[in-house]
Amino acid sequence: MIDAGTITWTLVGVAALVALATTVLLLSRAPSPWAPALAVLRGTVQLALISLVLSGVIRDPLWIAAALVVMFGVATTTAARRLGTLRSRFVPVVLAMAAGVVGALGVVFLTGAIAFTPRYVLAVGGIVIGNAMTSATLSGRRFVELVDDRWEDVEGWLALGATPRQSTAELVRRAIHAAMVPSTDQTRTTGLVTLPGAFVGAIFGGISPLEAGRFQIVVLAAIIAAGALVATSLTRMLAPVRTRPAPAV
Repeated sequence: MIDAGTITWTLVGVAALVALATTVLLLSRAPSPWAPALAVLRGTVQLALISLVLSGVIRDPLWIAAALVVMFGVATTTAARRLGTLRSRFVPVVLAMAAGVVGALGVVFLTGAIAFTPRYVLAVGGIVIGNAMTSATLSGRRFVELVDDRWEDVEGWLALGATPRQSTAELVRRAIHAAMVPSTDQTRTTGLVTLPGAFVGAIFGGISPLEAGRFQIVVLAAIIAAGALVATSLTRMLAPVRTRPAPAV
């Protein structure tokens, strides 16, 4: 059990970090300076609730499946809203993220790289879903921004007889590349620049460093595979553009 003193100092540390971030954003007059603070507050409440819930259901496959469905629903909704109206972007985001998550997790568990047990399904599934959401947001937003910025070029290709998909082919490739940069950099610098949370958490949980490293590299590979599937499939679905898209929010 965590004692009251630890909880108090944790809250103090988090509050100080949030105050630092908010102060910097306010001084720089950045848009939405309070958004990070609200995000931390929301994340704190959500983690507290999910911790209480998972402590009682982490061994029950049905409850774990329900938890993953909730995670996926929230992730797809969040990503879709970042790309425009929820109604117009929800289906492409759901299909793309489903392809990425199912594809990556299918390989992980069918090959036996990680044991197909409830706790591993929840842990790896949650990590992959979260990173798939990021890939969907990055690739989708970048594609929309590129089409908006290069709309004259797109119109020119259309006027020359190119199909809507052909007119944005180069923009699709650039959006996919932009979405893959964070996960690629994270993977290539793991152990030198960063120590991923799954690796550190596994060691703290009593697993040997070698086993923790094996687990982490599988997770990183799954993240990259899911990201590639999500970015490629989502931008492909968004590619046939006939009118100038509304800017992403």
